[in-house]
Amino acid sequence: MTSQTDLTKCVESLGLAQIQRHVLICADQTKPLCCSKEAGLVAWNHLKNRLKELKLDTPTIERPDCIFRTKANCLRVCDQGPIMVVYPDGVWYRAASPEIIDRIIQEHLIENKIVQEYAFLTHPLPTPVKSDAT
Repeated sequence: MTSQTDLTKCVESLGLAQIQRHVLICADQTKPLCCSKEAGLVAWNHLKNRLKELKLDTPTIERPDCIFRTKANCLRVCDQGPIMVVYPDGVWYRAASPEIIDRIIQEHLIENKIVQEYAFLTHPLPTPVKSDAT
């Protein structure tokens, strides 16, 4: 078991307090239904590498916010995948191939414009309730 200090160091090294958006993508599925396992992994690796290349995955002095990404086994929308969702915006995208991911990164994550052509649902997260932990 790690100490609270270790956990705090991990949180700081990941820049968790600076997350502006969180992108989840279905990839490496146990039972691939929305797309092939290979297509999901290609999409995941492209998302991960592109966010790193653009330095969007870690906070910097010039841009103190960052975009976190998570590979999900399944997002339960088993059609027209890979499926990708951007939070807190709550925008769900279909057919998230590397080319479409590039558009989503540029247009949605950088320019704040939803890529309507591939978005199939927009349902933003509700305003969070403040707690003592925040």
